[in-house]
Amino acid sequence: MTMSMPSHEVTPRYPDSRDILNKLRFLPGEGQIWLGEQRMLLMQLQTMATFRHEIIRTLGLKRAKSFFLRLGYHSGLKDAELARAVRGQEMSVEDGFLTGPQLHSLRGLVKVIPLALEIDPSRGHFYGEFEWQDSYEVAISEQLESSLGEPVCWMQLGYACAYSSQFLGQEIQYREVECRGRGDERCRIIGKPAHEWEDHATFAEHFREDPLIDELYELQSRIAYLEDDIARHKGDEHYRPIGQSPAFLGALDLIDRAARSEVPILLLGETGTGKEILAHRAHQQSDRAEGPFVAVNCAAIPPDLIESELFGVEKGAYTGAVQSRAGRFERADGGTLFLDELAELSPRAQAALLRALQEKQIERVGGQRSYTIDVRIVAATHGDLMERVQDGRFRADLFYRLNAYPVVIPPLRDRRDDIPLLAEHFLERFECHYHVKTLGFSDQAMALLRAHGWPGNIRELQNLIERGVILAGDGNSVSEQALFGQHPGHKAGQTLSESGHIGQASETGSDDLLNSLCDQVLEAEVSLDALEQALLEKAYREAGHNVSAAARRLGMSRAALDYRLKKRGMM
Repeated sequence: MTMSMPSHEVTPRYPDSRDILNKLRFLPGEGQIWLGEQRMLLMQLQTMATFRHEIIRTLGLKRAKSFFLRLGYHSGLKDAELARAVRGQEMSVEDGFLTGPQLHSLRGLVKVIPLALEIDPSRGHFYGEFEWQDSYEVAISEQLESSLGEPVCWMQLGYACAYSSQFLGQEIQYREVECRGRGDERCRIIGKPAHEWEDHATFAEHFREDPLIDELYELQSRIAYLEDDIARHKGDEHYRPIGQSPAFLGALDLIDRAARSEVPILLLGETGTGKEILAHRAHQQSDRAEGPFVAVNCAAIPPDLIESELFGVEKGAYTGAVQSRAGRFERADGGTLFLDELAELSPRAQAALLRALQEKQIERVGGQRSYTIDVRIVAATHGDLMERVQDGRFRADLFYRLNAYPVVIPPLRDRRDDIPLLAEHFLERFECHYHVKTLGFSDQAMALLRAHGWPGNIRELQNLIERGVILAGDGNSVSEQALFGQHPGHKAGQTLSESGHIGQASETGSDDLLNSLCDQVLEAEVSLDALEQALLEKAYREAGHNVSAAARRLGMSRAALDYRLKKRGMM
């Protein structure tokens, strides 16, 4: 689109620039540059070129263009304020307006040549036409980008829009009708009141923040829903509970008994015990099996976003909410919603969840309308909810609502007979995934699997088997070394006792050492509390403040050690 300059317009001229230059102060001793009351920066052109190129690769062309338009827009707003302060009231509105292009040129961004300027504040009339010479954005575009097929002076365009709008008190929009960055002979812009452009509403969208975080969470939600939907229809083995130990079968029986009811189920147990698998089991055994199963990890979502993630958000509810979207409750309507790491919910989210459970209604963040939902809740936590209730971190009324049917999921160390079944299951899965066929586990490797303390439970076992398959490769046994290396503390000189647990080659020597330590502690009259404090501090410190590593050294679960460390104020 091009427009010719009005024939009656006299080419405008800049007023004297000395009053602007007098506002420029270099203070090298202070590491500062000032233009009026604005602190300025000097930056290499190549640095800006690299930054621009990275933004385009990271955000894509459309978002990158909007980003730099907004960057220029904020600069233009500040310069409009500076222009009024520099020129005062003695100049005509046209001369005062031309301070902006002078400031733009002063920064080394571009040389601005005014071609036409018509301003009539009484009628709200404005027409401006300018040529940009030696645009820095054209220079960096030529360095790092192939031809984009469109104008490239985004930051300067945003500057012109903001400066003109702020200076004149009405919305002015510009278009770069010619640009050397796309192969034209020059860069030329035209500015008019926004309503005179047919695409003014679409163009204005560039100046609204468009954060990626909402879009990423939306995509994450859709992916999770699709994965669960595929798994539900294909009977994915990933959701099949595996185990024959009495402790596990007892928990499974409790879940199956409650599955066809509407009572909320609260799954309790350490991290990595397979609570999501069992939540899916409750869904599959229920009358809602044909409905959606939606899972959300409350600990993985920032506290200020958890409400919008669970209950949805209306457009304009907060900066960046550019469109309305449903939350997990609405997506789970007619099915089951699994809330993992329930203890991490913020107080506001707890209150909203309680209302949803009691009234079966939700409100989107920033909305006034209530949505009726039909959702069955299965919640899970590895933390002590009663302790959180007592210290005020979790609502008592919500706790008693969710604690109607608690099920404790046993840790892997309490179901050692299931370890071979689980290990073979994961072996088969990862052989298929990595397209290899091993010779199975060596006897020593399987014995060590049964003997290990499993502080990370089934998740740790799964990760260990994956490592073993990768290191063993095609046609080899999954050995002790492939599984553990030196990881579990199995060192030279250690053997497996008849019970299957790792022990020293000399059981008698180990007992003697333990007895000797006990004698020393008792003789020194060291209290049990002081001894535990010292052991915890030493293990935690020597593990480099890694809770999991310290827990392995102490022979306890990570959750148990985490609780003790927090209770003693050590983390």
